Amino acid sequence: MKIEYRNSSFPGCGGCIFIVLMVVLLFGGFSGLMKFVGTLFYTAIFFSLLAMGSFWFFTRWLQKKVADYEQSQSENHNRFVWLLVHILIHIAKIDGQISKEEVQTIHRFFRSQLGYNQTQMGWVKEIIKEAVQTERPLDPLLYEFRDTFPSEHRFILLELVYQLLFTKESVSEQELSAARHIARVLGISSYEQQTLESKYRSYQQYGGFGDFGSRGGGFGNFGGFGSFGGFGGFGGFGRTGSRGSNYRSSNTHYGGGIDEAAKHYATLGLQKGASAAEIKKAYRSLSMQYHPDKVRNLGAEFQKMAEEKMKEINAAYDYFERHK
Repeated sequence: MKIEYRNSSFPGCGGCIFIVLMVVLLFGGFSGLMKFVGTLFYTAIFFSLLAMGSFWFFTRWLQKKVADYEQSQSENHNRFVWLLVHILIHIAKIDGQISKEEVQTIHRFFRSQLGYNQTQMGWVKEIIKEAVQTERPLDPLLYEFRDTFPSEHRFILLELVYQLLFTKESVSEQELSAARHIARVLGISSYEQQTLESKYRSYQQYGGFGDFGSRGGGFGNFGGFGSFGGFGGFGGFGRTGSRGSNYRSSNTHYGGGIDEAAKHYATLGLQKGASAAEIKKAYRSLSMQYHPDKVRNLGAEFQKMAEEKMKEINAAYDYFERHK
């Protein structure tokens, strides 16, 4: 015999309202009841108008703050973020739909890694809304990005593309082909593109990205174990990707089986067992791409992001230097 369990619920307050109305009718008569109902009606209208007015004034205030912020930033900064968001949304549309997780991924990058406040996030959300609602071809956006920004900025964009793709449990060949096409148009070398792709394949291999919210946020706030995906601040392990407590002993496993050596190989985009020469080459290449001075013109938030990424890269290289 199957026993069904049901949750008991409290009765509604419809009876309470009826009792109140009866009491008013009893002591105030029909006219008293009408006055009471009228008072309730106009009170409800007043508070509804008050709520709508407050919402309108708040929206106008936020729009002004967003406009003031946008005007306070350099044209380079604003164009970088605008193109970045439009290209990422275009990538999210490849499979025919934009999932809630993909949009939240972009939100988390700006909010958690770059430390954007409410005003700045309002600006980013406006750009996302515009990008979702418009149909712009991808290549013109990429050409403008390539012609406007140096190789270091283009490399950051490509990493963001891979991180967005690998928020999914399964990345299609069509999506990977799109990422490779972006790399070619941006003028990023095959070696650098393959390094990034190997890096995120490794993250997925060692435990996968999991649910977008498990293990501290999937692989983190931007699809990684850290604040900006990967294994750290900008693809590094832990909250900032720095050395110290975020890096555990080599016997500790992460994400269902990734040890410290595998973690550092993935950071450098290398397969386990790579030679010393390959490690040095990857280290030098990534150090050039993520040097904080290279992104200084994009603002303090992007410079801080690059600093955290450099900590992660240096930690990986130091690990292999100690374990020669």
